[in-house]
Amino acid sequence: MERYEEVCDQLLEKPTNWLITGVAGFIGSNLLETLLKLNQTVIGLDNLSTGHRKNLEEVKINVSEEQWSRFSFIEGDICSLETCRDAVRGVDYVLHQAALGSVPRSLSDPITTNSVNISGMLNMLTASKDENIKGFVFAASSSTYGDHKALPKVEENIGNPLSPYAVTKYVNELYADVFMKSYGFKSIGLRYFNVFGPRQDANGAYAAVIPKWTKAMISGANININGDGETSRDFCFIDNVVQANLLSAVSNLEKNEIFNVALGDRTTLNELYESIKNTLRNKGVLYDKKPVYLGFRPGDVRHSQADISKAHKLIGYNPKIRIYEGVELSMPWYLNQ
Repeated sequence: MERYEEVCDQLLEKPTNWLITGVAGFIGSNLLETLLKLNQTVIGLDNLSTGHRKNLEEVKINVSEEQWSRFSFIEGDICSLETCRDAVRGVDYVLHQAALGSVPRSLSDPITTNSVNISGMLNMLTASKDENIKGFVFAASSSTYGDHKALPKVEENIGNPLSPYAVTKYVNELYADVFMKSYGFKSIGLRYFNVFGPRQDANGAYAAVIPKWTKAMISGANININGDGETSRDFCFIDNVVQANLLSAVSNLEKNEIFNVALGDRTTLNELYESIKNTLRNKGVLYDKKPVYLGFRPGDVRHSQADISKAHKLIGYNPKIRIYEGVELSMPWYLNQ
């Protein structure tokens, strides 16, 4: 039996109390659904600035009435220390997902990105430390690697940040490290690499590439590709991210750790375009427009690929869903919107 299966069995046998910040978002709502299906008690915190109540309603449909009764929602902001203190009361594990994502958003509004991502993280660390939380896991980012060109990306080797967003996520790691050294409060940061899957928002100026292109193909709109299409990313399906969060929370490691959460693979934007187009064709959606190639986007790195051996060794992380299978699993959700 793999480690993740063991953890799920243990949680079913002995339910515990969890807090998910950003619970109404894409990643947060998928974490919520998994934990409720494991009969856990979950508190969710979200200010609904980028999350959506409809995501919570979908979770409600997908779990039993009894499981849903174990969920309580706090509409509040991580920028309020008092709200964070209220949210962590009586909690065993914290999965801190709340943040303002997107490199372009941070370039257009660095002040708000800094406030949410840094002050919010500091509030959550402080509240969790004071509550003696057993396990604190936070969403870090592959953007921390910045201009470091070597592939694959190894946790110990980072470059200079290329955007305000990257700065905030690196500062999160620094604060986590300081809280360990100063207060003995342990945490685990997960550097996400291009997460995708059902419930990822396709609307708005800062939509991620997979939902944005999927929506465009379904509606017959143009597809814009930044650069020449040979930019590559390590796309990671949401189920793999959920696995990494739960494994990290219950890991009981002796010190802080940072883990890459990805597949350890690379897919170019051109390959991704063909994959989405072909998957939709198999589902009856024909898209015959050629992509429009634009200039490279400021703050973006050319190639990204993770080394996931550290997470595999220390917590048993073993991603099961590959990129093309993940695209296949995601399309029905977008077609039903």
